[in-house]
Parts: sequence; structure tokens; C-alpha cells
Amino acid sequence: MPEVSSTHGNGRILVVDGEPHIRRLLGAVLSSEGYEVATAVDGIQGIDTLAGTSFDLVILDLAMPGAGGLEILSKIRSAPRHAETPVIILASKGQDTDRETALAGGANDFLSKPFSPKKLLARIDEILGRS
Repeated sequence: MPEVSSTHGNGRILVVDGEPHIRRLLGAVLSSEGYEVATAVDGIQGIDTLAGTSFDLVILDLAMPGAGGLEILSKIRSAPRHAETPVIILASKGQDTDRETALAGGANDFLSKPFSPKKLLARIDEILGRS
């Protein structure tokens, strides 16, 4: 079952990442900024979570057990309910080909791990049109 932390409503973000410390870090950082955060441990749980809820943004790990980030991105883009939901891909590799593939597949942004939480927040604010 996905973890959800609720705050005062700056938007809803789904974090799908196979690494527990990344999920905890992003949950804490995003919650402290007023976002309601749900987390999923893998792509299959991420898709299940998306099936029941709308999100303002999805953060996907590129390499996960089960279904990887690109497969999940493809499912998001092909689902009418979520086709326009912004997606940021996080990747351990950070190779140019991964970035190009993710962006060509419909990702709105791509960050390599390790990443700066401030940089991620700035990208989220930019994508969601917040100042």
C-alpha cells in the first residue's frame, strides 16, 4: 500500500522510487513545502496508485524492480486521465541517452542522482507554474 503524507495542499505529488531513502527524503522535502505526497516502491504500485488518484506531478525513478520508469511513463502518457500530468525522471546513471529517451518519451524533466533537493523543488515549481 502506498504511503501518503498530507499537508496543507500545495498540490499532490506521487514519488515512485525503489530506494527507501530516496522516498523518505523526497517525502520529507516535498511535505515541508506543502505538497501532499504519496509514494510507491515500484512501477506496478505506482500504476496502481495512479489508477485511483489524480496527481499534479509524478517523480519516477528510471530503474526500478517490476516496471521501470520508462514503461510507467509510457503508461501515464497513454492514459487519458494522466496524459498531461507532468513527470520528472530521476536516474542513477544520468547518461545522455537515458535523458534523451526519457524526454522523447514525454518526461517533462530529468535529474541525475544524486540531486539537490533545492534544484528538484525549483524544477517542480517551474513545471507547475509556481513562483
